[in-house]
Amino acid sequence: MGNKKGLLIAVLVLSVIVLLFIFFQIFGIPSFLTSDSKKYQTSVVDRGQVFIPIEATGVVEPENEVILLSPNNSIIEKIYKEPGSRVIKGEIIIELDDEPTRDEIDLITDQLEVKSNSLERSRLEGQMARIDLDYNVEVKKLRIASIKTQLADEEQLLSVGGISPAKMAETKQNLVLAEKDLDMVLKKNAIRLKQMKTEENGLNLQIEIQKKQLADKIEMLGKLKIKAPSNGIILSVSGKKGEKVGSDKMLITMSDLTTFKIKGLIDEKLSEFVKTGNPVFAIAENERLVGSIGNVTPTVADNKIQFNVHLENSNNPKLIPNQSIKLQVLKSIKTEVLRITANNNFKANAEQTVYVLDSGNMMPRTVYFGIKGADYQEVISGLSEGEEVILTDSPFRMQTKKTEKNN
Repeated sequence: MGNKKGLLIAVLVLSVIVLLFIFFQIFGIPSFLTSDSKKYQTSVVDRGQVFIPIEATGVVEPENEVILLSPNNSIIEKIYKEPGSRVIKGEIIIELDDEPTRDEIDLITDQLEVKSNSLERSRLEGQMARIDLDYNVEVKKLRIASIKTQLADEEQLLSVGGISPAKMAETKQNLVLAEKDLDMVLKKNAIRLKQMKTEENGLNLQIEIQKKQLADKIEMLGKLKIKAPSNGIILSVSGKKGEKVGSDKMLITMSDLTTFKIKGLIDEKLSEFVKTGNPVFAIAENERLVGSIGNVTPTVADNKIQFNVHLENSNNPKLIPNQSIKLQVLKSIKTEVLRITANNNFKANAEQTVYVLDSGNMMPRTVYFGIKGADYQEVISGLSEGEEVILTDSPFRMQTKKTEKNN
């Protein structure tokens, strides 16, 4: 009799437990039965980005590099700044020997002085020549006028028989010769004036050429003090004090520090995910900076592949030259999808029962999850935006884990 009564009680208790389980599955778990429900970690369903990252490392480098070349064949006189030094715009970095250039400036100055004197002398000689030419023309004109007067007198004398026709003919011939002589003198004078103008223009041209040469040498003299074109940092200096350098040889590389890029390194086994244009996140002081992969170095060094990352916000103040930085190369990414905070209890690409807080009750919900990223997990179906999900697969499991921990 006692055994039957015990069995009946056990059946009743089991039936009550089953009924309660069915009730909780249908109507949810009342909040008064979960006194520490407010302590549950929850996540609100929203829309946003879900991505699967691959970890990589990187170093911040200047994006814009300026190369300063030697302006002339010279010798390094003094180096004022070493690699790593910060400079301000206009500050001298390297000074080259300027003595040869100064000697050339002195030589050209002397030559200009000589040519200027020659030009002045030529102008004075030209003025004297013009006076002589004008005088000769006037003499020729006066001779012609005199002959014409003589011819008129002879015509009157011939009419009264006071002169022979031969004499008059001779005078006419002298007039023709005098007029031809004047015409020839005028043509020669025009040619001579053109010659003097050409000579003067030639001297002026030589002077202008040497003035330009002088200006170039004076400009070169200033360039021999190689200055920073902008504020920045010196990356490298080629050459040593006393070393000869050729024209256009690279002497200095520097960055203006306005924008930066990242030189990334990743294990060669993951090279299939490193493609030009692929998205990358750079983590700088807990701030995620968006970027994309640029050039990828095809060679492998120490089992690593090198690549450049170009950032959308490349002048972020948290970026510092030579700073080591964490990179996340995105293996997969989805945007504007339903998502919840990633949790170890939820599996990727699987259907699972979760609990949603609804008016203080925990309601079970069948949910199909998609990809699972580092921060968020995609929700394909079963949840709506704004719903609050308990981050565990069962609140009873949470209670059990707490009980085990207390024990």
